[in-house]
Amino acid sequence: MAQEIHALELNETWKLTPLPPGKNALGCKWIYKIKYNFDGTIERFKARLVILGNHQVDGLDYNETFSPIAKMVTIRTTLAVVAVKDWELHQMDVNNVFLHGDLDDEVYMKLPPGFQESQLGAVCKLQKSLYGLRQAPRCWFAKLSSALTRYGFQQSHIDHSLFTLNNNDIQLVVLVCIDDLVIAGNNGIVIQCFKGYLNQCFHMKDLGRLKYFLGVEVARSPNKIFLCHRKYALDIITKVGLLGAKPAITHVKKITYWDLLPVLFFLTLLLIVDLLGS
Repeated sequence: MAQEIHALELNETWKLTPLPPGKNALGCKWIYKIKYNFDGTIERFKARLVILGNHQVDGLDYNETFSPIAKMVTIRTTLAVVAVKDWELHQMDVNNVFLHGDLDDEVYMKLPPGFQESQLGAVCKLQKSLYGLRQAPRCWFAKLSSALTRYGFQQSHIDHSLFTLNNNDIQLVVLVCIDDLVIAGNNGIVIQCFKGYLNQCFHMKDLGRLKYFLGVEVARSPNKIFLCHRKYALDIITKVGLLGAKPAITHVKKITYWDLLPVLFFLTLLLIVDLLGS
């Protein structure tokens, strides 16, 4: 929790100020979560400060909220192109993703639970977006899009989460899914330079070769890419308590000609009625 507060203060997420007359301060709470690796082992423990955005008023505290996410058909198509052209495939993760978005709306928040300030009656005036804000995803995507555009990327009109760069013989593709970025390209040196640019713009974590994305395990051979939902399926089975369940044989009745006779009779009757009516 102390690390989270320290990161928020370094990011200048808010500034302390008295609550202006006629304004309401939104509450906040702590959420604790365990992050897992693709193989199911524990990666780290997280404590995240979340504002109670469910108390926001439309038109007063926020306006636009929508943020695009990569479509599965776009992901599969990109991976197919990468496999055919033998491109490199990398993944990066954004630390505290929603804290990077610039906030244009005037939003006030109460002090985080467990932390006090000597200034009585002080509240946090948000200068950047925070987890829980309804407009936080849109603020983050707008800032990321502008950073990619400055680098020379073009945003797809078919899938707004897809960005492409074509510069002479250099080709780069970036897929965005909130805080996960999939980077593909035909030049490893250019990819590393692009990663350095992202690190300068945001707090990024380089995850190396793509192994796990949106619940899909990714494995690669010299000329193929294999996708597997094994971990995702096991997580669902474990969640409903059926991990140790045994399979059962289900007998399916074969459809015969006699089973179709009522359907054929009904369709024939409809055809006759239609012909008589015309």
